[in-house]
Amino acid sequence: MNFLLKSFFRIIPSDFFAKKYPVSVKGILFINGKIILVKNERHEWEPPGGKIKPGEKPGRCALREIKEELNIDASINHLFDSWMYKVGGKVNVICIIYLCKSMQIDEREIKLNFEHDEFGLFTLEQMEALNMPGSYKATITRAFANYLI
Repeated sequence: MNFLLKSFFRIIPSDFFAKKYPVSVKGILFINGKIILVKNERHEWEPPGGKIKPGEKPGRCALREIKEELNIDASINHLFDSWMYKVGGKVNVICIIYLCKSMQIDEREIKLNFEHDEFGLFTLEQMEALNMPGSYKATITRAFANYLI
């Protein structure tokens, strides 16, 4: 039996049978001391970002999504956090969060695309009152602490 399993996994890698999860990459971005967030289709606030494309590096995905969603050019500071969460109580998603830096500061240049209903710039206190998953709130709270250092 052991021989058969080894032979089988030479043909079909064992990772083929592993659970698969969507990967969402987000960018935490501060503009003039406030965090920029977008409102998703579930009416929750979240950092800009989205699903990674095949062959795309996660950091590049975060920058692409920030540009697409808000017309903001940014750069990666560093990988900040990651976790798995259940969207709508149904779908497990792996979330990768980067701390980013805006290459522009003029708030008038921000242009929201069709994917979201609105965006906002929020202080830490304002963010605490928003409808958003707790894992985002915890990560953003830590990001504010890093930003203020």
